Amino acid sequence: MGLLSGALLASCATELASTPESLEASASVVFGRAVTVLTGKTTRWYGPAVRFFELANRHTNERFRVELRSDDKLFVLQLPVGEYVLSRVQISEGPFMSMADFQSTFQVAADQVTYLGTWRFGVDTPRYGRMVVVSAVQEQEDQAQAERQLMARYPDLEGRPIAMVLPIPASAESRLYEVMPYPRYSRYFRRHWW
Repeated sequence: MGLLSGALLASCATELASTPESLEASASVVFGRAVTVLTGKTTRWYGPAVRFFELANRHTNERFRVELRSDDKLFVLQLPVGEYVLSRVQISEGPFMSMADFQSTFQVAADQVTYLGTWRFGVDTPRYGRMVVVSAVQEQEDQAQAERQLMARYPDLEGRPIAMVLPIPASAESRLYEVMPYPRYSRYFRRHWW
């Protein structure tokens, strides 16, 4: 029983706020911006937004789930040192939700503040076989604005050097899959059964 409960607990992701109340002064901190855009026309009333993304430490398999619930938001994370992979993202459009898996990696160094760039999630128009492209870019204006927001919120980080690391690959494409709960349709009319 202990082995089973240990396996179940190890598979759970640690929930992280996108901008925590406070940070440890000497901790490893990563920050960036997540932006969601629709790459075509849609008839839906709701625009796409990143509901959450999940990071996994490659060596310890520890997972972190970062709640954004926004189409344009700064994220600031205090992570243990190691190599991380952006493993999945969930996109919401009002009551519609879909999820995609990725394998973009980046390194978190000890006692360092790291800028991860602007993560752009380009979402296809609603249709079967829908795709999402994530691209990590570094633009001077976005970086300067993110640094100002970071220092205004966490003045203890003032004076610490900021490294710039973009996830590898800098651009990746993945299929979006529908996620339950599917909005207000009886089970008879749903296309997919999980």
